[in-house]
Amino acid sequence: MGRPILFSTMEKTPVIKDKHILLGVSGGIAAYKACTVASHLTQMGAEVDVVMTEAATRFVGPLTFQALTGRAAYTDMWRAPGAGLPTHIAHIGLAHAADLLLIAPATANTMAKLAHGLADNLLSTLALAAACPLLLVPAMDLGMWAHPATQANVELLRQRGVHFAGPARGRMASGLEGEGRMIEPEEIVGHVRQVMGLEGPMAGWRVVVTAGPTREPLDPVRFLSNPSSGRQGFALAQAAVDRGAAVTLVAGPVDLPAPVGAERVTVTTADEMKAAVLAACERADLLLMATAVADYRPAQVAPHKIKKGAEEMSLQMVRTPDILSAVAGQRAESGFPRCVAGFAAETQDLLPNARAKLAAKGLDIIVANDVTRHDAGFGAATNRVVIVDRDGSAKELPLLSKPAVADAILDHLLQAPYLGPRTNRAKDK
Repeated sequence: MGRPILFSTMEKTPVIKDKHILLGVSGGIAAYKACTVASHLTQMGAEVDVVMTEAATRFVGPLTFQALTGRAAYTDMWRAPGAGLPTHIAHIGLAHAADLLLIAPATANTMAKLAHGLADNLLSTLALAAACPLLLVPAMDLGMWAHPATQANVELLRQRGVHFAGPARGRMASGLEGEGRMIEPEEIVGHVRQVMGLEGPMAGWRVVVTAGPTREPLDPVRFLSNPSSGRQGFALAQAAVDRGAAVTLVAGPVDLPAPVGAERVTVTTADEMKAAVLAACERADLLLMATAVADYRPAQVAPHKIKKGAEEMSLQMVRTPDILSAVAGQRAESGFPRCVAGFAAETQDLLPNARAKLAAKGLDIIVANDVTRHDAGFGAATNRVVIVDRDGSAKELPLLSKPAVADAILDHLLQAPYLGPRTNRAKDK
């Protein structure tokens, strides 16, 4: 089974939109997955040109890719598709215009050609001519992947700076099970986003994002929590990866896949969340505290399941740790994180409550939303938020998808003074 889809790829995505991606497809049964990859990248706003080896056309027809991308699919070194024109020079233009060369599937044969500089078909020739990043998605039988020749080629390509995604373990077309299976299309798209964002405006920055709820146990089978889905926090983590940041995602108990490139730390209780956040923030540039932390927990946790008894039951509750206050204390001593963004889920007096929390916690900005609205907050795919800066100014965003909200928040931070000079720190070093 593949990874679940975190967000719809129908939406235009800044790190992908208007980029020129060459999708190379080499001959293997996994070529059918490349159709979904081509569709996703096109829907995200990329211009996708597909280049197929002759062997790939035995598994998927060029017309399929033309229909999915709205662009010609290239299969012949010597003739452009449908134009009757030679491509032995035109392919240089394709290579030089590309922002990324993605080869999925990348067979053992294709990787061997790339490792040793062979150029006997259009795809391998493009790979030699292209100056853009190269991302390979291997797919082959487990014996071929494990063969010393293949592993030597992979190591040689890695040393040259080639990026790899996969392979995964699973069932092969041969019926065998092991490592060599091509990863799923959604994960491939995640790797594309990570590679495309490496030189982004947050390259060299360390970003910590918290997401989801916390759970405070009452007994071995019950807990106190809230309906936070974690979607907004995970979208923030993805947006930070898209901009080149090294991301630590501290996540409560939610069933969402972490964005490719983010380091996930899974926690359950507020105490665990506090410890993980303070550790992750020791040298962080930015903390995005989007988690919905439980404010109270039972004073006593029953060692066994509480049985049904009297008509009424009273619980003594105590406060959970104030994570943002702890972060403020650590920040005062070390200077890290350099910037802290809080979140406020409110049911009334949205702006007054948000401004009060911003001041009390020593935040740089706070993002507030009214969770009583059906189209925003907990569980919804969309959100309506107001960004409040520490100078008191407020910027209200329209109804947006949660990924679009995340992009708007990070773009706002990049224009604000809280993170210092607006330069790429990786290039400054």
